Amino acid sequence: MKLSLLALDYDGTIAERDRLAPEVQQALLEVHREDLAVVLVTGRILSDLERQLPTLDLFAAVVAENGAVLYFPSTGRSTRLARPTDPLLLAELARRSVSYRAGESVVELEGGDAPVALEAIRTLELPLALVFNRERLMVLPQSVSKASGLREAARALRVSLHNAVALGDAENDHDMLDVCELGVAVAWGSPALRRAADQVLPGDGPAAVGPFLRRLTAQPMLPAERPVTRRKLRLGTCPGGRPLSLGIRGRPVLIAGDPQSGKSWLAGLVCEQLILQRYCVCVIDPEGDYACLDHLSGVMVLNADDDDVASLERIERTFERIKQTFGHSDVSVVVDLSALRPERKHACVLALIARLTAFRRRTGFPHRIVLDEAHYFLGDATELPDFDAAGYLLISYRASRLRADVLAMTEAVLVTGLSDASEAEALRRLAGAPALPEAWAATLRALPIDGAVLLPGAEEAGAEPIRFRIDERLTPHVRHKHKYLERPVATGRAFVFTRGGKSSGERAQSLAELIAVLEATRERPFDGHLKRGDFSRWVAEVFRDAELAAGLRAIEAEWRTHLAARPHERIVRAIRERYIEAPRLLIAAGTEVGGGPEPTGA
Repeated sequence: MKLSLLALDYDGTIAERDRLAPEVQQALLEVHREDLAVVLVTGRILSDLERQLPTLDLFAAVVAENGAVLYFPSTGRSTRLARPTDPLLLAELARRSVSYRAGESVVELEGGDAPVALEAIRTLELPLALVFNRERLMVLPQSVSKASGLREAARALRVSLHNAVALGDAENDHDMLDVCELGVAVAWGSPALRRAADQVLPGDGPAAVGPFLRRLTAQPMLPAERPVTRRKLRLGTCPGGRPLSLGIRGRPVLIAGDPQSGKSWLAGLVCEQLILQRYCVCVIDPEGDYACLDHLSGVMVLNADDDDVASLERIERTFERIKQTFGHSDVSVVVDLSALRPERKHACVLALIARLTAFRRRTGFPHRIVLDEAHYFLGDATELPDFDAAGYLLISYRASRLRADVLAMTEAVLVTGLSDASEAEALRRLAGAPALPEAWAATLRALPIDGAVLLPGAEEAGAEPIRFRIDERLTPHVRHKHKYLERPVATGRAFVFTRGGKSSGERAQSLAELIAVLEATRERPFDGHLKRGDFSRWVAEVFRDAELAAGLRAIEAEWRTHLAARPHERIVRAIRERYIEAPRLLIAAGTEVGGGPEPTGA
């Protein structure tokens, strides 16, 4: 991701003895550029800072009073971001003979006065917090921090903190380093902050910051996170209950697998978590599988009908809409191309990627580009997008058709069920796995419908593939639901029909097969399944369709209390309405299919 914001602590980091280090001042003059906002983030009272540092115009913004005050030197305007200092507290401190300095929201004290300050706050029952900064103490409104003030500064500057680096030295810098994509602690500062930081800047004082600023701003992108530590996405659960998370910054990711095997469900899960962490995501959606992400706040869906991109002029018009959206740093976009004819879809995708990559180099947005059916669009591309920027999530059921250099740059590969032996072998070679081809292919082929593997080569995997069960999603995966009616589950997860406690010899490996058996049922041969709630439990546990399972559970409960006749017919009708009739009616009406999550996730 592009470096767009630099957040600097003052005392102890770039200044000592109340003076800005000359090396830092010179570096700030040299690295000044239009696309980089430098923000001073300090616990100091603004009026004191202005007297000691007359060169505030080096900074695009100043966050003072540990996040309570925001000041813009170019306009001279300041804004208080928290409650004003409470006069009752000041009177109580004076009554207790405690020396202090009061700002607009902060009260500064000696660190040794903390017990007295705490007792005063408890006596007055005020919503205040104590924040230590070396030997000094700050009393602030609750929830005010350097991170909260920096968020407001970034919002005003229209910059994402995922494009930011923070540099600090003391206790009150923890949250500032944590909220920025890259948090750097100085070696001469707090040991606790050094342990928590992404990187540590060597040196013995603020003079070392000058060369660091020159090195940092000389590179257009933030350095990749090595090793992976902080920015992670939760993907699922490994056997034994251990969660599996994937580090995301600086890593191109590929999701491969058969059609209807769970690829876009897993990709949607990754997108959800990126969006919830306020990354800016652009999903190029050829088949309309990601429009449901607009259930999340800050997601817009742009639908391209066949006339929208019939010419270069209209492609530009579509891209202008995307650029306007990315003017807000925490907004993501899904470009739904499902209505386009294949030849226009191919041209549109290549044109959009070219424009998006140029826009990202210039602005830092979007942080990640998601492309489904990547083999179709990139397999024969003569000019590759900027994969060195690492901001891609590619999804493909024919990963072997991707160019070798694209595959070589991919640092994490996730695979859902895969039955094609040649594709399995291509992924084995890509991962450098030592397993025999037959055993490797069998492993990928045997994945359950809600399972996936992280291939070797990724830092989280080591030398062996890691199997995991894919997590639930927050957003429903809603298009083309009827295709999951016939999607088979693994043999071990089939529904086994019994009569009188013994197998009847009938099995269902899909919802379509379940319907077929129930429709052939006469009288009451499967009452035991109804009594135990087996139908609803199978749908919930195997297909993970909570909405359908709840409907079947109600039918089973009504049958047990003699309130429902012909329960098998009602179960068949509920499944058909869920996966056949409702989608057809909505598609015919030109409406997006709604409802709960799709069964297993594909």
